Amino acid sequence: MDLTATAAPIVDAVRAAAAVEPVGARTHAEVGNQVRSEHATTAVGVPAGIVRHDVADLTVTVLAGTPVAVLDAALAEHRQRVPLQPRDSTATIGGVLATGLSGPTRLGDGPLRDHLLEVRFVTGYGALVRGGGPTVKNVTGYDLPRLLVGSMGTLGVLVQVTLRCRPEPGVTEWWSTASPPGELFECLFRPAAILADSRQTLVCLAGDAADVAVGRAVLRDRIAVDGACLPDGPHRGRISVPPNELGALTAALDRIDGVDRDDGTWLAEWGVGTVHVAYADAQQLAAARGIAERHGGWLLREAGGEADPSGAPFDGFGAAWSGSGTANGELHTRIKRAFDPDGKLAPGRFG
Repeated sequence: MDLTATAAPIVDAVRAAAAVEPVGARTHAEVGNQVRSEHATTAVGVPAGIVRHDVADLTVTVLAGTPVAVLDAALAEHRQRVPLQPRDSTATIGGVLATGLSGPTRLGDGPLRDHLLEVRFVTGYGALVRGGGPTVKNVTGYDLPRLLVGSMGTLGVLVQVTLRCRPEPGVTEWWSTASPPGELFECLFRPAAILADSRQTLVCLAGDAADVAVGRAVLRDRIAVDGACLPDGPHRGRISVPPNELGALTAALDRIDGVDRDDGTWLAEWGVGTVHVAYADAQQLAAARGIAERHGGWLLREAGGEADPSGAPFDGFGAAWSGSGTANGELHTRIKRAFDPDGKLAPGRFG
């Protein structure tokens, strides 16, 4: 496939536009801030398709517009996987990488950025750029692939990516247990996930059957479940804090006005420091943001909206009235100037 020819319409669109919004399936359209520009915004999509799957080398190259479900099905035929795990499997691979939201088995599988080996993307000045390499042992140059993960389309329009595959584990089991998450984190050997809310602990064990059996024996009052179900509601967010703050933070989340601790409004990833939250009311999500900041972290809005105490709109990263802004915001501004000197890619997305 001639990638230069494939990317040509994207290059032309970016060069001609005053403001560009990279789009996929729009399943992550509400994550963070919305694109805001005084200019007419041009929506730029990307093609889909699996370019190459090297089964022996455990790598796969795909166009960024490919739905995650399509990739999952193709890899499953060879008992391989790339654990992207979006809420909605119709999400495109480019959209998942651009928002940078790792799945619930990050504890065992690693963060989303670890699965990306090579990127081909179009910069704000309309150049098709390559970063990384299509092999697992890739150590040359700057690590541009990781830089693009979570950049929200502000640094480039992803066109093609090469991902690291993993063999399917021999056994995968999900359990609900009465065992405390902190205790399990200390005694289980390489669990795929330890998740907890105010009602239960969820554990994913994956690997060799004998190893999984040893881990299963540790779980008290265990009940087999189909998997993890993230909190859902009109106002959702993802909190990131130091892992040792999880206990105090989740206790504070249970004290938010109007929240019943048994409603399942939060789910914490033990050993990772991520807490998924969902509420019926925008003020509750705003309260969760304040709690995150008081415990040394921050909250990224995934869906819905928030309001400050005076009722003004509250943006996705906290800059509207909390004064916190985005983590490493100054550094991101300098990087963006290098990749997008005219500020045309996803303007306003980071405040």
